[in-house]
Amino acid sequence: MAKSSKKKPNSGSTIALNKKAGHEYFIEQRIETGLVLQGWEVKSLRAGRVQLKESYVKILHAEAFLIGAHVSALHSASTHVNADPTRTRKLLLKRSELNRLIGLTERAGYTLIPTAMYWTRGKAKLEIGLAKGKKQHDKRATEKDRDWQREKERVFKTG
Repeated sequence: MAKSSKKKPNSGSTIALNKKAGHEYFIEQRIETGLVLQGWEVKSLRAGRVQLKESYVKILHAEAFLIGAHVSALHSASTHVNADPTRTRKLLLKRSELNRLIGLTERAGYTLIPTAMYWTRGKAKLEIGLAKGKKQHDKRATEKDRDWQREKERVFKTG
C-alpha cells in the first residue's frame, strides 16, 4: 500500500500561540506580518523555543516592533553569538497598513498584540491582532457562553 502524498494543511507550521490574548482582549482584526530575525533566532524558532505570552506590538517612529517576545537561544547554534532572548524585533508591514494601524491605535483606543507565530513558505510570520481590552464582567460572560456552547453540543450529541 502506497503512502498518501497529501500533506495536512498547517501540519507543523505553527510555532507558538498566544492563548491568553483571546481571554484578555476582544480581537477585532488579524494581520499577518513578517519579522526581522537573526540566524540563531530562526534556528530557535524551528526548535519551537519561543513564547508570546508577555509580548506586545508598539509603533515607534512610524515602524512596528515586537517587544517582550522570548526566543530562547540554542546552545549548539549560538556558541559565538551573544544572544539577547527578549530583544526588540522589527515587524515588516506595508506603509498603508502601518498608517491605518497608527490611526486606530492612537485615536480609537486599540492595542496591537501578537496572537500566533507560524511558518509560511519557509518564512516566519507573526499574526497580530487589533484588539480592545476586556473588563472582568466581559471575561465572565465569555466563559459562560463557552460553557453553554459546550453543554449544548453534549446535549445534541447524546439526544
